[in-house]
Amino acid sequence: MTHETEPSGLLVLGRGGQQPQDLGRLVRDREITTVMLAVPDMQGRLKGKLHDAHTFLGRFESHMCAYVLATDWDMNAQPGYRLTGWDNGFQDLRVVPDPKSIRRLSYLPGTVLVHGDAVHQGWPIDVAPRQMLRQQIAELASLGYRAKVGIESEFMLYKGTPAQARRRGYRGLTPVSPYNLDYALDHPPALAAFFDDLREALHAAGCPVEIKTEGAPGQIEVTWPYEDPMTACDIYTVHQHAVRHLAAQHKMAPTFMAAPQTGVGSGLHLHVSLWRDEEDSAFWMPQGSELPEPLQHSVAGLLDALRTWHCCTRPPRTRTSATDRTRSPPPASPGDTATAHAPSVSPARSRTRTWRTARRAPTRTPIWPWPPRSPGSSTASATSRSSPRPARATATRTPRRARCRTTWMRQPPTSPAAVSRRSHSGPTPWTTTSMPPSSNTPPSRSR
Repeated sequence: MTHETEPSGLLVLGRGGQQPQDLGRLVRDREITTVMLAVPDMQGRLKGKLHDAHTFLGRFESHMCAYVLATDWDMNAQPGYRLTGWDNGFQDLRVVPDPKSIRRLSYLPGTVLVHGDAVHQGWPIDVAPRQMLRQQIAELASLGYRAKVGIESEFMLYKGTPAQARRRGYRGLTPVSPYNLDYALDHPPALAAFFDDLREALHAAGCPVEIKTEGAPGQIEVTWPYEDPMTACDIYTVHQHAVRHLAAQHKMAPTFMAAPQTGVGSGLHLHVSLWRDEEDSAFWMPQGSELPEPLQHSVAGLLDALRTWHCCTRPPRTRTSATDRTRSPPPASPGDTATAHAPSVSPARSRTRTWRTARRAPTRTPIWPWPPRSPGSSTASATSRSSPRPARATATRTPRRARCRTTWMRQPPTSPAAVSRRSHSGPTPWTTTSMPPSSNTPPSRSR
């Protein structure tokens, strides 16, 4: 189903409960000069072109490259689509406006936004988000139901423009509010000014909203009344476009990411209910009674669909350290024969494995020879067990280069057996050979 409607009688959605205005009259009066015809992409962003208003009324359609519906977040064409690709080429699509979705954008003077549907050779594109939603609405209608959808959108606001955040690698960003302002009414002045502009912009576009601050610093929640699914989703795309544009004007950087930082999560809450008519809710039930059959099937369908999302909801596997091997494994689930208990590891072996795999920073060693040398001798002196802490040797100052070579060296073993072996084997690997014979001048440490 496409919208092959003639451009006569096009109405612009009014503010709140105001009556829609005729687009043709607004164009003739030069109140509207630009028409933004847009298609939501796979990430929910609006993509399209800016049209001269008079030209748009004469043609009432547009064209765009099909790769817009086959890209990732960075607009890179992805393989695996039959619609378009490097193998089959990137053809053009027709964009047919939806005459019920014309909205005025107050933050872009003289501009209206029109949602459109992607069409190729007279047929709608199945992978287009609006077409996928339209097919589900038709499925519900064939069963005698219609849906109502309420959306709550959460997002984060940070200080600084998006360009500044990009230059910083999106790290170390400062939220616009310094602490938890959940349900607060005393907002910082900069945040209050942003709220005023956002509320006015969405109200002018026929999208009345509720705005509140959320639990995390800089987190905002925006809510709309229940609408039919297509209208609710169109409003959400308008909301995202308005937030990004107004935040840039206020020198703020928004993000709709689900987890923009550790310990912070932003959600997109979808409240869906089924109705047979305006007064007959398919989900209604008396208190204490069983779930109605439509609600049972709806919950079962959600549970069945969660299998597809298992790869997204399952926690990633993490590497465990050697000390974790001493912990008991989790108990096997009933009937699970594939779970085997890991063999126990002694604490001594565990410490050994930890020492082998640990990443040790170099330690400073004295720049005087080890073991200490006797005066006038360049060889290592014998060290007895009765003197674990030998007297500090003295030596002449060495060239800086020689001292630097001996600054970062491994510490010698301090066990009695190692000391005994070293006392009978002459110079050890830890003996500093770049030092001159000792003298009465103590050495200095190299920095």
